[in-house]
This record gives sequence, structure tokens and C-alpha cells, in this order.
Amino acid sequence: MTKASLKVLVVGSGGREHALCWKIARSPLVQELVCAPGNAGTEEVARNVAVAANDVPGLVRLAKSEKFDLIVIGPEDPLVLGLADRLRELGMLVFGPNQAGARLEGSKVFAKEFLDRHRIPTGTWRRFERAGAAKGYLESQNQWPLVIKADGLAAGKGVFVVKSAEEGCAVVDQLMEEKRLGDAGREVVIEEFLPGRELSVLAITDGSTLCLLEPVMDYKQALDGDQGPNTGGMGLVSPVPFVTQRLMRQIESRVLLPTLHGLKVEDIDYRGVLYAGLMITEAGPRVLEFNTRFGDPETQGILRRLESDLVPLLLATAKAELESCEVPRWDARACVGVVAAAEGYPGNYDKGHVIQGLKAAGEVEEAVVFHAGTKSDRGQVLTNGGRVLCVTALGLDVNEARERAYRSFDEVRWSGKSGRRDIGLPRGGAGTRGALEEAGELGGLG
Repeated sequence: MTKASLKVLVVGSGGREHALCWKIARSPLVQELVCAPGNAGTEEVARNVAVAANDVPGLVRLAKSEKFDLIVIGPEDPLVLGLADRLRELGMLVFGPNQAGARLEGSKVFAKEFLDRHRIPTGTWRRFERAGAAKGYLESQNQWPLVIKADGLAAGKGVFVVKSAEEGCAVVDQLMEEKRLGDAGREVVIEEFLPGRELSVLAITDGSTLCLLEPVMDYKQALDGDQGPNTGGMGLVSPVPFVTQRLMRQIESRVLLPTLHGLKVEDIDYRGVLYAGLMITEAGPRVLEFNTRFGDPETQGILRRLESDLVPLLLATAKAELESCEVPRWDARACVGVVAAAEGYPGNYDKGHVIQGLKAAGEVEEAVVFHAGTKSDRGQVLTNGGRVLCVTALGLDVNEARERAYRSFDEVRWSGKSGRRDIGLPRGGAGTRGALEEAGELGGLG
């Protein structure tokens, strides 16, 4: 297939989906690109269609009427709801795991049980269905901190590092009694705190073959110095300075290949991204969590550095023919991405503010601004979410990429814009993650 003939649908409306659309639109194989529902950024490279990402019946109707050659599912919600299964039943080519595979992300309990079944290294843990039992367990502990996770999907906000029984019991009450995260907190997992360095490793797989992508280090905490609540991600750096070829071989042999084997053994048809959120400890890699789709903002960094055409990889995965694909080529330069968020995120925040300076931000050397929580309104771009933009830049090294990213970031303006100022700085000095980790006060969690 050498000429533009493919009609592709990308499902979702975040920064990940804008990055996917940006990269897919550059493929010489693609004739038409549609995004549902999309945002103000995707409409620059694709045709937006107003069907929500979690509207499975609506997306099935759209796919039937438009007859797409390839459907790429971006977010976790439609995967957990079984969108890939419904589309494959209609004979469509889909990039994204089936509902059974998506449980690796949709349920922390399922993921932990899967890890234990297949002897994949992770932290010790307990599950709780009742608040009283969870609080009793916390009050019996004398090793702190501990980690509490909501079982279900929580948009990156369901992980809590607690330093005392009192703090832990308050989190349990919020999740299980007050239902702050809805059904996601109906069950909780309490697990050991793992000190070390956090790392995200993503692989594309068709269930038989693994294609490792370049590793990314993201920044989960809302505030500088890795302080504040967990978010969906406030920035990224790629490549990751401490990652060696030996470490990547360890991750492949101890985590990714056993996971792939486990999926086969359990007869789970997995075609999409397998994302391992890892803590690199003194004893080696330990799995913190799985995601079953491209990460956000990790995807923005990965696709800025991917020199190869993404579409053949997506298509081969959907067809279960990934083994036939060439190994991806990567830009050797560094990428730094900085998220511009709404004031108050990940808590309550306002929407509808006019965003200015986007043109100037995009004109900074080697910078690309990816939209996440945005929408178009009468010729203006408005804020429409917690994470509004992810400003990325390439450079010969992290310092150059960082300088360009922040120069672009500073061009963007709206009332209440916030963001971290330490993305790309060494995580070892005063106030940084490295210092906190050495003090045993903070865990990196996805």
C-alpha cells in the first residue's frame, strides 16, 4: 500500500489523541482522518465528529456509516466498556485491546492478581471491599508510608501515598464511604511503598510480538519538587537519563514478556499498547500499574521522537501481523514536554477561558503544542479541561529541549494558567524527587 487510501478514526479528545492525529496525518498512507470527539487541536489535522469517547453505541453507528479502514482507540474508558470487541464483531480493524485485556487497567485488583498469577514482580498488597476492614488493616501497620489505590478508573487521581493510619483512614473514608471517585473506589488496594525511580515503558503488541517504544519519565505530582496530589501527568522527558540497555532488557524479560505470555495463557486477545508503569528499585523493576493504551503525556514525547511512520505499526497490530513490521527509527534528540493546566487541577477548576499566544508558542524552534482540554468557539480557542495543553520541544540535549519548551510554554496565556517549572531538571537536588526518595518520603505512582 503506497498511496494515500486509508480512512482512519481516532477516538478521544485529549492530548494523546491530538498527538496521534498529528502523527497519523503525516502518513502518506492516510487519505482521510476523523477524530471523535476531538478538540481544538485535532480539528487542525482531522475532521472532528461530535460523538463522545465513551458513547459506545454512537461510535459503533459512526463506524458503520463511515466505513473506516482503521480505528485507533485512545482513552481507557471505551476500552473498558468493550468498544474494541463491538467493532471487531463487525469485521473492523481496531488498534486497542478487547474488554478482557482492558481489565489490566480497569481494575487494580485484577491487575495485581494477574501479576501474582504469572510471577511478575510487584509490591505486596491486600484488597478490601469494606471500609472498616481497610481501616482496621491500616491501624495495625507500623511500616510507613503505604499506598492506597482505588480499584477502578480514576483518570490518574486514584493513587494516594499515606504516611500514617490517620491519613490512610481519611483516604479510605473519601473513597469508600463518601464515594469521591464514584464506583472506582468501591474496592481499594493497599500495597507496600516502593522506593526508587519511576519509569514508563510502552510497547505495541498484537498478542504475539512486542515492539518496544522509547522509555519516558513523566511527572505525576501537581507541584514542583514532586509535591502535591497525583495528576494524570504534568510533564515528560525522553530519553530517560538513567535507563540503560541492560535495564531495558531486564524490563522486557521480567515484565513485558511474562505479561504477554500471561495474556496468551488466559486467552486474552490483546492488540494495542501495553504500558507498564514501573518503579526501578535496588532489586530491579517492579510493576506499579498497567495501562492498556498510550499514556498522556508520554505519547506526546514518544511521537515527537518517532521518525518512522506510525500507521504501518497500528495497522499491523490490528491485523495481528506486527512481526512483519520494521523496527521503528528514533530521533536521537531529547524531548521535554510541559503541561499547561487550569488553576485548581486536579481538583475543581474553571473552563471557558480564552487561550492566547498559541501561534507564537508554535513558532518557537522545534516546539509543537498539543491540545488536550480545549475547544473552538467562534474563532477562539477556549479552555475545556484540567490539563489544557502539552507544550513539547526537541533539543540536542535535555537542557536545550527544556529551554525551548518553557519558552513556548510562556507564550501561552489565559486566566488561571498553571504548570510546573521543574520539568527536565535533575531529580536529585534540594526539593526534587531524588532528594525526597532518598529521605523515603515519596513514592512515584502512576
